Amino acid sequence: MCRWAAYAGKPIFLEDIVSRPGHSLIHQSHCATQCHTAINADGFGIAWYDARPEPGLYRDVMPAWSDPNLRSLTAQVKSGLFLAHVRASTGTATSRNNCHPFVSGRWSFMHNGQVGGYDAFRRDADMMIPDRLYGQRKGATDSEALFLVAIDEGLDADPCAALERAAARFLALARSKGSAPHLRMTAALSDGRRLYAVRYASDSEAAPSLYYGWSDARAGMAVVSEPLESGEDDWTVVPDGSFCTFEGAAVAVQPFDPGRHLAAIAA
Repeated sequence: MCRWAAYAGKPIFLEDIVSRPGHSLIHQSHCATQCHTAINADGFGIAWYDARPEPGLYRDVMPAWSDPNLRSLTAQVKSGLFLAHVRASTGTATSRNNCHPFVSGRWSFMHNGQVGGYDAFRRDADMMIPDRLYGQRKGATDSEALFLVAIDEGLDADPCAALERAAARFLALARSKGSAPHLRMTAALSDGRRLYAVRYASDSEAAPSLYYGWSDARAGMAVVSEPLESGEDDWTVVPDGSFCTFEGAAVAVQPFDPGRHLAAIAA
């Protein structure tokens, strides 16, 4: 599974999350400790916000630890809101278009997890993306499709409910045409104003790891797949089945349950 980190707060250099900590995202790309694979070498990406509503985006297919351009960029760019991701493919090709984060307008999105048996219903998933958004479908991942379906479900109006409904539609497909586990996910998304994150699994107690922590020194909130330093005990575990909204040091946690929409989808 992939590893990712997101930050919201006082502007900092991207390297303060991506490369400088002892267990930074780059370190996790070749030495992850809380996922099935220690190596996440199928590409990387960063989406960051600054003076414009739409985020900047940098993605490539190299392992994150071996790209000098990534280290140079993170050492020079400051941002008060960014998403960063290192990829371990669950079946789709290693290509730039399949690297996270994905961007649409002011929205950015990244995902870790799997939709069970996705290859068996990839065409069905693509058909859920409306024509007005399908031109933005650049890659072949379940993650990008989930993002575009969530936009169609009303991400602007209610991010939690929209992502819940989109996840329910993928969960229904996995149950009917795919395989178990039907849906496991952590995801981060932002509209450039707020940072959101979700942790969920359709099979009990199997959701990928997710933590958040406020830093007084940085005056910002980090949301991460794994703590950024070994032995740190001031990280809070995001409960399974939760959707989090981060604003400053405040965290609002609400239930995230795609299953409650399955009956309506079946009808």
